[in-house]
Amino acid sequence: MDDRARGRLTKDGIRIHEDADFAGMRAAGKVAAQILDEVAPKVVPGVTTGELDAFIEQRVEELGVKSATIGYKGYEHASCISVNHVVCHGIPGPKTLKPGDILNIDVTVIVDGWYGDTSRMFVAGKLPRKAERLIQVTHDALLKGIETVKPGNTFGDIGFAIQAYVEAHQMSVVRDFCGHGLGRVFHAPPNVLHYGRRRTGPVLEEGMFFTIEPMVNLGKPDTKVLADDWTAVTRDKSLSAQFEHSIGVTADGCEIFTLSPGDLFHPTYAE
Repeated sequence: MDDRARGRLTKDGIRIHEDADFAGMRAAGKVAAQILDEVAPKVVPGVTTGELDAFIEQRVEELGVKSATIGYKGYEHASCISVNHVVCHGIPGPKTLKPGDILNIDVTVIVDGWYGDTSRMFVAGKLPRKAERLIQVTHDALLKGIETVKPGNTFGDIGFAIQAYVEAHQMSVVRDFCGHGLGRVFHAPPNVLHYGRRRTGPVLEEGMFFTIEPMVNLGKPDTKVLADDWTAVTRDKSLSAQFEHSIGVTADGCEIFTLSPGDLFHPTYAE
């Protein structure tokens, strides 16, 4: 049987993976999270986003794994690096980080055919107060979403938990991008929305693998994609933040595959 065909599909096209598949996702997620741990001390004023990406590509090669993004739909980099008002899919390049810049670094690796996908926020130098609030709310919104993941709940429950928390803090959830299923493929059903209504959408079942990756703006939720066809920015130029974990639904909750080995998932670890 082809590896991509392992497990069954729900009526919504969501793959239900087997118990043994958790080990593959665990290994892939650990490598992705390790690479983000290793890049953390290199995020300083004066470094370019291209230099950070070069380090990530080097580590991917040294660890003997594969980048999922190099060559994906023509993309040429081992990471997406989104600075300040860039919401997601920022392209690494000559941009030099300034003191107080915040950035999301998103890495996906393939380990023995399994995809490990994670992103987190970093700061160059001292974290500005306004950005600190945004980052904290985004981080905690991700955890609120993860807390709802267990068999019998719905994907709408995840989105509702995230949206309610963010909007209670007078911030907005981006609607134009979402989480996704993954496993032995990069993107698969379902679309994991970060907003929604309780008890709507597909029902969560043990063996589902997907990402939760809320993008939160200090201003309005509206985004636009730049002429490079990748970089998404806030229309009102307000700051944006994002955190992402890959998870698997278990019998009584979920397993996070992309936990930081060094407990460096939140950028205030350095304080």
